[in-house]
Amino acid sequence: MITYTDHRKKSLRQRLRSRKGQQAIIIFAFMFIPLLLLFLFTYFPFAEMFKFSFYKMKYTGTRTYVGLDNYKEVFENKQIFSSLKLCLYYMAGSIVQLVIALYLATMLSFKTKGGNIFKGFMFFPFLINGIAIGFIFKFFYTRGFVFDTVLQWCGFNLENLPFWLRTQGLNNVSLVGTSVWRYFGQNMVLFIGAIMSVDAEMYEAAELDGANKFQQFMHIILPSIKTIVTLNIILSITGSLSAFEPPYVITNGGNGTATYFVVMNRIAHTNQKVGLASAMAIVLLMIIFTATILQKLFFKFAFRNANAEDEVVTSKKRRRNKVSKKQKEAV
Repeated sequence: MITYTDHRKKSLRQRLRSRKGQQAIIIFAFMFIPLLLLFLFTYFPFAEMFKFSFYKMKYTGTRTYVGLDNYKEVFENKQIFSSLKLCLYYMAGSIVQLVIALYLATMLSFKTKGGNIFKGFMFFPFLINGIAIGFIFKFFYTRGFVFDTVLQWCGFNLENLPFWLRTQGLNNVSLVGTSVWRYFGQNMVLFIGAIMSVDAEMYEAAELDGANKFQQFMHIILPSIKTIVTLNIILSITGSLSAFEPPYVITNGGNGTATYFVVMNRIAHTNQKVGLASAMAIVLLMIIFTATILQKLFFKFAFRNANAEDEVVTSKKRRRNKVSKKQKEAV
């Protein structure tokens, strides 16, 4: 019996109605819509902001092309440059935040009484809105309110206590403490998830070799969670460069607490210098991008020994798998 195949090309409608055509439509829709939204709400506004950075302009009215003058003013303006220095306070606070989070995560990753309740309490501040936290700590640090009352219970005299939000330098430390209290719970949860994924047999082997808890932490836990450590440090440093909510809500940028974002917000919305504010945003993006690359290079160098050990372990596993396959084939 002779069968004839139809070699005629299918029409576009037939292709779209076929199973493969329906799959292609679904894949295209799931790709196109997110990419379109990403372009409209991210890349297109960023391109417009980059264009605005070369103009002297307000939100309404005429524009004047000034070239790189806005970028020069970013580095020459004392107020803008001094606001960058405040990021050092938040960077130091982020280091303290990560140390506390890593210490508590190491303790809570093992069997601890009430550990789950403690995790919930520590993670809860991260769930609160940043504006609400700002108002909470605004009353917390106000003269004669919560913090001063607690210190008086401990025996301190109110007249000898400083003004937590007025004293130069101390007010920035107080604001950094707000950020540490809010975000260290998030870092702690990420660390716990990474530490719990470490093989328990490694701890047993280390104990048999006579390693104490600190040696287990340095040679087992820390190299095993190097990816999460790098991620948390990058997020913390990036957040310290873009701190906004605590100084804006608690002090409104007064008494030397105006961070880079607060100054940029004031220049853009109060002074209506949109071009200068756009240039500040581009400069901040370049600083964050540079800091991220430097951190990755640093941790790549710092964990080079751990990477070499990982390669040795993976190579041993591959050899074992090959040997096991050959044994199965022989059987």
